[in-house]
Amino acid sequence: MRRLILVVIMAVCGLHAQAVEWKAQWIAAQNCTDKVNTWQVFRKTVNLKAKPQQMTARIAVDSKYWLWVNGEMIVFEGGLKRGPSPEDTYYDEVDIKPYLKTGNNTIAVLTCFFGKEGFSHKNSGYAGLLFDAQSDNVNILSDNTWEATVYDAYGTAEKDVPNYRLPESAISFDGRKDMGQWYAVSYSKHFPAAKILDAKAENSIYGKLVKRPIPLFKYSKLTKYLSKEYNAEKRTLRCKLPYDAQVTPYLKVRAKAGKVIDMRTDCFDKPGEKSVRGEYITRDGVQEYESLGWMNGNWVEYTVPEGVEVLDVKYRESGYDTEIAGSFECDDPFWNELWKRSARTLYVNMRDTYFDCPDRERAQWWGDMVNDIHENFYVLTPSSWKLIEKGMHELMNWQKPDGVIYSPIPAGNWTKELPCQMLMSVGLYGFYSQYYYSGYKSFIDPFYPRIRKYLHEVWKIDDDGFAKERKGGWSWADWGTNIDLGLITAEWYYMALKAEQRFAEILGKEGDEKDLLAMLEKMEQNFDKKYWKGTSYRSDGYKGEDDDRAQALAVVSGLAKPDKYPALLEIFKTNHYASPLLEMYVQEALFKMGKGEEALKRARQQYSNMMSFKDETTVFEFWDYKGYGGTNHAWASSMTVILGRNVCGIKPTSPGFKTFDIAPNLCGLKWVNTSLVTKYGKIELRLKENAGSLKLKVTVPEGTTADVKWKGRTKRLTAGKHSFTM
Repeated sequence: MRRLILVVIMAVCGLHAQAVEWKAQWIAAQNCTDKVNTWQVFRKTVNLKAKPQQMTARIAVDSKYWLWVNGEMIVFEGGLKRGPSPEDTYYDEVDIKPYLKTGNNTIAVLTCFFGKEGFSHKNSGYAGLLFDAQSDNVNILSDNTWEATVYDAYGTAEKDVPNYRLPESAISFDGRKDMGQWYAVSYSKHFPAAKILDAKAENSIYGKLVKRPIPLFKYSKLTKYLSKEYNAEKRTLRCKLPYDAQVTPYLKVRAKAGKVIDMRTDCFDKPGEKSVRGEYITRDGVQEYESLGWMNGNWVEYTVPEGVEVLDVKYRESGYDTEIAGSFECDDPFWNELWKRSARTLYVNMRDTYFDCPDRERAQWWGDMVNDIHENFYVLTPSSWKLIEKGMHELMNWQKPDGVIYSPIPAGNWTKELPCQMLMSVGLYGFYSQYYYSGYKSFIDPFYPRIRKYLHEVWKIDDDGFAKERKGGWSWADWGTNIDLGLITAEWYYMALKAEQRFAEILGKEGDEKDLLAMLEKMEQNFDKKYWKGTSYRSDGYKGEDDDRAQALAVVSGLAKPDKYPALLEIFKTNHYASPLLEMYVQEALFKMGKGEEALKRARQQYSNMMSFKDETTVFEFWDYKGYGGTNHAWASSMTVILGRNVCGIKPTSPGFKTFDIAPNLCGLKWVNTSLVTKYGKIELRLKENAGSLKLKVTVPEGTTADVKWKGRTKRLTAGKHSFTM
C-alpha cells in the first residue's frame, strides 16, 4: 500500500499553541447549506516562480477530504473524525513540495461533511475547508480566491441507511451529474468563488486546531477480486476479498441512464443493525465510479439491475498505516488459525480510532481498547501505538467537569459512563500497560491530576477500603450472565489505584504515593475477610453462580493468594460465563496459577464455535454467531497476547522491553516460532522441546537484554542472535 508523504507528527494530541501562525481562512461553497452528507469541490491555481525549498500544507475539515496536486491524488481520505475534545478539531500536515513545479500548480480538494452526530464524531454544524501552506517565498491559503461548489452528484440513499451510532451516510452518486476529472490540471470549467465561513482559523465553530497524532491512512491501487459469483435470480455479483478488509468498491459499466446499482458487503447488517453502503445511478454509455465511503467485509456484493452490462469491478483497500509484523506459528493448526484471524480482527478495527467493530458502531469503547493495548504490542508495528495514545488523550480531554470520564468518545450522541470500563482504562491493564510496554511516559504528568480527580472525587470508599458500586450511566461490566458487579468493581478499582500509585512514584509525588500504598494495603488485608465465602470470592448480595471473571480478576490483581488457587481452578473448569472481552483475564489467571494447559484447554472450548465458521477471517463479538452480534470484534483477539506473553513467555521486565523475559510454557506444544516488534527492534524466538530439553533460537534487539527461564534455570542474553539448548 502507498504511504502518503506526511510530516510525521509524533507529539501527543494535547491542546497546545502551534509554532506557525495560521493565515488561512475557513471557506465553503456559496451554495453550501451544511446539510447532512454534503460533498464540495475546491480548486486553486497557484503560479510559482520557483519550486519552494519546503511546503507543508495544514488541512482541516469537518469531516473528510481527498487531495490532488497537479492532477495526482496525494491524500486518500484525509481528516479525522472530529473531537480531540468536545469543542476542537484535528488538522493534517502534508508535505506537498514533491508535487509542485515551477509555473502554474493546481490544488484540488474534495470534502465530505457528515453533518450529524455519532458514537465516533462530534458534528461542528458547518461544512468548511481550511488549507494553510506557507513557505519563505509563497503562501497557498484558503480564501475567497478559491473556486468551490457543492458536488450535486453526491446524495444520500433513502433506504437501508446506517444506524444512529454512525455519523456516515449511505452515499449515493448520480452519474448523470458527474463532473468528470474536475481535479485535473486540464479541467477548463470554473466554479464560483468560495465564501468565507470564518476569517480566523481557530474560532467558535471549530475550536482549537490540534495536530493529527497518527499517520495518514495507507491505500492500495484498485485491485481485482479473488473471485466473482453471479446470481441471475437476485441479479447480484458477489466478489470475494482476500480477508475482512476496509475497502472502497469500484465499478465500470455500460448502461442507459437512471439505473441504480447497490454496493454493500456481507457485514452490512450482520451485527443485527445496518452499516454503510453505496449506491450509483447510471448515465448513458460507459462509465466508472469508486464509492469513497469505506466499508468492511469478506465479500462485496453489487446488485445490478437489468439493462446494465458490468465491464469491470475492483476494490481499493485502505487503513491505518501499520503492519502485522508480529507472528505466531506452532505445531497445532488451531492456534495458528486463531492467531491469524485475531491479528486480522485487530487491524480491521483501527482507523480514525480503535473501535469495537468496523460495521455496526466504529466506536472507541475503552473496555475494548484495554485489550487492544496488549494485542498491539504482540501483533503490530510501533506506529500503532500512536492510535492508543490518541485515544488516551481523547478520553481525558472529554472528562466532564465533575471528574467523570466516559466512552465512546469522540461522540455527539453519547455521554454515559460505564464505571468498570473506565476503571479498566486508567488502571494496570490500561494506561499503565501502555506506558510499560511502549516505554513512553509523556502522558503521565498531564493525566495524573485528571486520573486522581476521577478515582478520588467520583468514587467513594467503604469502611473496608473498597470502592462502592456505582451505576454510572450504564453499569456494564461484561456481556452475559452471572456477573458479580460488586466484586468486579472492587477489583478494577484496586488495579486503578495500583496504577495511580506507580504513576505517583514515577512523578516523585511522595505524599500521594504514601497515601495510595496505605489504601492498597487496607484492601489487601480486607479482601479475603470481605469477599471469600469458603469456595469462591463473592460480594454480599450477589446470588448468581460463581463468576469466573471476578475470580480471574482476583488472581491477576494479586489480591487472591495461592492458597485459594485450587478452589478457583475448579470454578474456571466449570463456569464459562466470561465474554471474549474478559476471557483474556481468565487465561492470564490460569497461567499465573501455573495451569497453562488448563488455560489452553478452556480457550479451545471457548473459541471452537467461532473457529468452525470456515469462511470467516476474523473473531467474533460473542462465542458463537446466531444472526446477532458481529463476526468482527477486536476484544476477542486477546489470544495473540496469551500465546505471546504466556505460552512463549515474552514479557517486559522494564519499560519498553529494555529488559525482558523469555519464560516459555509450551503447554504440550512441540515447537513454537514467534516474533514481535518493540521500540528497540524485533524480538524473534524459535522453540523446540524434545525429551525435556529446549532448543532455542533467539534474536535480541540492540540495546536490550533478555533472561531466558526454563525449569528453574536462567540464561542472560545480550543483543544479537543466539542458538542454544537448555
